Parts: sequence; structure tokens; C-alpha cells
Amino acid sequence: FGSSDHLQLLLHIVLLETSAAMAVGKNKRLTKGGKKGGKKKAGDPFLKKEWYDIKAPTIFSTRQCGKTLVTRTSGTKIASDQLKGRVLEVNLADLNNDEDQSYKKVKLCVEEVQGRNCLTDFHAFSLTRDKEASLIKKKQSLIEAHVDVKTTDGYVVRLFAIAFTMQSPGQVKSNCYAQSAQIRKIRAKMIEIMTKEAGTVQLRELVKKLIPESIGKEIEKQAKVIYPLKDVYVRKVKIIKKPKFDITKLMELHGDGDGDAGADMLRPEAEDAQNLLTASVEQAAMDDDE
Repeated sequence: FGSSDHLQLLLHIVLLETSAAMAVGKNKRLTKGGKKGGKKKAGDPFLKKEWYDIKAPTIFSTRQCGKTLVTRTSGTKIASDQLKGRVLEVNLADLNNDEDQSYKKVKLCVEEVQGRNCLTDFHAFSLTRDKEASLIKKKQSLIEAHVDVKTTDGYVVRLFAIAFTMQSPGQVKSNCYAQSAQIRKIRAKMIEIMTKEAGTVQLRELVKKLIPESIGKEIEKQAKVIYPLKDVYVRKVKIIKKPKFDITKLMELHGDGDGDAGADMLRPEAEDAQNLLTASVEQAAMDDDE
């Protein structure tokens, strides 16, 4: 080799070493081998879960209406806090053991957790989609109304009602369309009855009225002087605003805590333990006799 060839070869080797060093410097993971952080060990998430029983209020015949799943308490994540506020949809046929009520759905909201029991309160009510669809037919008028009502225990409830016109007895004409003025009068009557029925009772009493459809029957009875109606239902009820949470009211709604009244005190009361007021009255009476 000549001196110039020798210099070029040395320069080429130096450049190769520099580029290799730069590659290692830029991508530091090459030196450590493998990806950053490594692969996480896949564990079964259900091993960290717990089952809780759902208790329906006493207004329904079936109290034990289902189970719900929650991650166990760990650190600052408390299981009961994760359960509170959960909304559960249950069919009324299951809650009351009555298949005739299978077209009604009730939503319950978890308000309190005691042990492994989730105590719920009424949250919403609605008719099933297929029931609503089966009511709508040709050659009749559909009348809808909705109103916000405040119950006596402080709940603001929004009620939606639905009604359909029907043929008068002995009617020859095939259709039964109501005039717009008649529809307005019927709608006003529906709002008036819903406001009266819901605004004078507590929420639990309102739920008891929704189950046998007593509000719908009352609307049908009073509105027939304007136009004969059929299939009158409160199709939906939802709570817009709740009062401040009161545990004593919730416990009333759930009965006497499933009959667990606690154990009797085994230690007898001391003889000298007595009501101080009673003692002072007795002492005053003795002083008067003397």
C-alpha cells in the first residue's frame, strides 16, 4: 500500500467505529436487550373481585333480586364507594313474581352498602319497547303528556303518560281521530291528574300507584267526557332531583334490618342506677309528707 491508501483505510475504520458508537448511544435499548419494561404478567382480573347481594325495597315482594361484582378494597379504592350509585334494571315480573307485569321495567339505585348487601332505592320506571310498539296502530290519535312533580318527601319526578283514542260504542266510521282542541283538553287533564296523584304522596306511595296502573285508569275515567280513550299508561317515570340522603329513611324502606335486632344485655342493671328526675320527684314528695 501507498501512504495515501493507508490513510484512507485508517479513516474508513475510524468512521465505521464512530457510526457504531452513535447507533448504540442513540438507541440505548440495544445494549440492555429486550423491550423497555418487559412483558407484564397476565393475571386473572376476576381473582380480585367480590360478589355483593342486591336488596330491593320492601314495596316489592322479592327482596333478593340479584348480585353485582366489584373489585376488592385495596389502598384508597374502597369497594363500597365503587358500588354506591350503581343503577340496576330489573323486570317487575321478577320483583313481584307476577308474569302479567312483564312489560314493566324498574331501575334501582344502590344507596348504601351494609356487609355484603347493597340497599337500593327506586330510580326509574318504564314500559318495555315491544309493549309501546304494540299499542301504536292506524286510524287513532296518540296523545302524550309529561310533567315534573315534587313529592312530599322532596323528590322531583318527571312522569310521561301516553293515551290512545278509541271508537265510541255503536260508531260506524272506521277511524277515531280526535280534534286538536280535544287533544289539548285531554293533555291538560292528564297533567292535572299526574300532578295531583304524585304531588300529594311520598315516592314509595307513588311507586305503589305505578304497579297497578291506577293513574292511567283515573285519566281514562276522567277524560272519557272529552273523547273515549284506551291503553292509557304512565309509560316512563324518572327522578330528576333527589333530596339529601337520609339513612334512617332508607332503613325504613328496607324494613327492620332483616330481623337482626342484636343480642340482649346479659348484665343486670345496678340497683342504684335510676332516673335522676324520678329520684328528685320522689325526694320532693317525701319532704312534703314530712
